[in-house]
Amino acid sequence: MFSEMVLEHFQRPRNAGELVGATAVVEVSNPVCGDVLRLAMIVENGVVREARFLCRGCTASIASASVLTEKIKGRAVGELKQMHAAEIAAELGGLPPASFHAAQLAEDGVKAILQKL
Repeated sequence: MFSEMVLEHFQRPRNAGELVGATAVVEVSNPVCGDVLRLAMIVENGVVREARFLCRGCTASIASASVLTEKIKGRAVGELKQMHAAEIAAELGGLPPASFHAAQLAEDGVKAILQKL
């Protein structure tokens, strides 16, 4: 059902945990499935220096959040506007249609945190 990459990021999530001294922190949720993503990052000189997440959700949501933090670290804040759910899903080797909401939750997190910066 899930790709090897989804399972890898679910079993060994990157950048999971709290982020002390975060520049911005947001929490987004999907009311349909109940998944919740807390995204935090430290921005210095317009670049994401560090990103962390906490996620209460399904396998695909945890994997999507893990990939998201990997993709945004080191990027200029302005570049994050181009981060979309399809890109996150592709990075995971694709997601089943019933799980695409997980990548959308990650995109929603980016959009929400951009509003705080």
